[in-house]
Amino acid sequence: MTGSILILNGPNLNMLGTREPGIYGASTLADIGKLCTESCKKFGYLCDFRQSNHEGELVTWVQAASQTADVKGVIINAGAYTHTSVALHDSLRLLSCPIVEVHLSNPMAREGFRHTSYVAPLAFASICGLGPQGYIVAIEGLAKKLTN
Repeated sequence: MTGSILILNGPNLNMLGTREPGIYGASTLADIGKLCTESCKKFGYLCDFRQSNHEGELVTWVQAASQTADVKGVIINAGAYTHTSVALHDSLRLLSCPIVEVHLSNPMAREGFRHTSYVAPLAFASICGLGPQGYIVAIEGLAKKLTN
């Protein structure tokens, strides 16, 4: 393995499978974590898949990632913090590795308050509206960027 990909999931994503399945689908976060682990392994990376409902914990994880050479890239579905967290934005600015933003749904097709992302300006790609497959696309894109 050539390092790890840190995959962070924000608030309420632990409720996937039961939370608004018409928007988010039937897959659980554990299902998505398994897909991500398999995909990362395919590209030679370890998968560090995490979820927190707490903004400060997400910030702490990003800060820790910025201090280690083992983390080769970060994929983040910040959930609602995408649209509100300057603190998360500021911590992501610490990273020297590439970032990919992921959303199961397409925030631009939803309520107006979801149209602003504090993550997107720091990410080299934003994958939205593909459901769980969006994480796999993010891993593939990140792996390609890391090999170039």
